[in-house]
Amino acid sequence: MTAVGLEDDDEMATIEDLREIALALPGVEERVNGHTGGPAWRVAKGDIAWMRGPSARDRAQLAERERSWPEGPVIGVRVASLEEKEALLAAEPEFFFTIPHFDGYPGLLVRLEDVDRERLAEIIDDAWLVRAPARAAKAWLAERGLD
Repeated sequence: MTAVGLEDDDEMATIEDLREIALALPGVEERVNGHTGGPAWRVAKGDIAWMRGPSARDRAQLAERERSWPEGPVIGVRVASLEEKEALLAAEPEFFFTIPHFDGYPGLLVRLEDVDRERLAEIIDDAWLVRAPARAAKAWLAERGLD
């Protein structure tokens, strides 16, 4: 299935795709993330996705593990649980990753240039469902026959 507006499933997602996907969800606003200074997309309960660059500490901790921060834009996304986080990391390591700063936190990092728009939309939808008000989430799922 081809994502809306894409002619090729291999086209990778952009920050503009992320913005469009997130802002199409009920109650999502774009704000400056107080932690990173970059854009974040949030509902009343908190962020669902945010731009994430590496801190000096992130770089040092990755270097200790003989890893490095990837090139290109990276976003953080909220997931439902630590179990879901581990499952996604195992299933899709081509674009999901984590860092020590996220240990014990139900969030993941996504190499934006390595994920296509359709999969990004699924990731953002799932992040929204974690944070959205229950009534809004139930209505959104019902509209899509997913309730």
